[in-house]
Amino acid sequence: MTEYEAFAVELAREAARVSLPYFRGDCEQVDKGGAAGFDPVTQADREAEAAIRRLIADRYPDHGVIGEEYGEDRPDADHVWILDPIDGTRAFIAGLPLWTNLIALRSGGRPTVGVIGQPYLDEIFIGGPSGARLLKGGTETPLAVRSCAHLNEALIATTDPDLFTGAELGAWTQVRAAARLARLGCDAYAYAMLAAGRIDLVAESALKVWDWSALVPVIEAAGGRATNWRGEAPDGGGQILAVGDARLADQALVAFRRAAL
Repeated sequence: MTEYEAFAVELAREAARVSLPYFRGDCEQVDKGGAAGFDPVTQADREAEAAIRRLIADRYPDHGVIGEEYGEDRPDADHVWILDPIDGTRAFIAGLPLWTNLIALRSGGRPTVGVIGQPYLDEIFIGGPSGARLLKGGTETPLAVRSCAHLNEALIATTDPDLFTGAELGAWTQVRAAARLARLGCDAYAYAMLAAGRIDLVAESALKVWDWSALVPVIEAAGGRATNWRGEAPDGGGQILAVGDARLADQALVAFRRAAL
């Protein structure tokens, strides 16, 4: 691994060390959604991000950090770590092992290293300049997307169709009707399964930069493609389309472009 890839794995192990003891145990939680609807944050979210930030500050004090829980610190630095300490907090509080620790390094304005960690399953999916691999039980397994030429053969996923707007929901419904099978409720773990060659397409909307930055290097290093709903590089609009086979993007974008921001 490169220096930054190895450090990203170190950060993922620290996030796991802090967050895992709270899973299926006592964990303080508050609702930060207010009138917009239930949006939980837990003690595990806050403590995991704080622990990651301490390691970054000690090792690379000139690097920036953007995190879901504690905001921005030098976001215009040449190297910026982007953190979602627990993606899938709803799954976390429900006792479902589909939440993840998301860690990305943005260099030159784009994500170059990404980690999707699932501590309960002892899995770290890492992507970067040296490739994509799964670290589990002391072993490393290369990650590679699978071939899927046609949408009617594809297994697709999203977290919750209710999160789509009217136009977005119409696009998702059209793509889902064409696909072979759809799975819901996996949060960022669906992207890990795409990189591992188990899922063919994932579509989401309303994602923040910490929700999608770690996914891009993992998927791209595994041979897949991640774009916005216009078929361009992911951006602040928060609409993400990830595919293992680029041919699927061309087919799905016929629908998704109609709802693109």
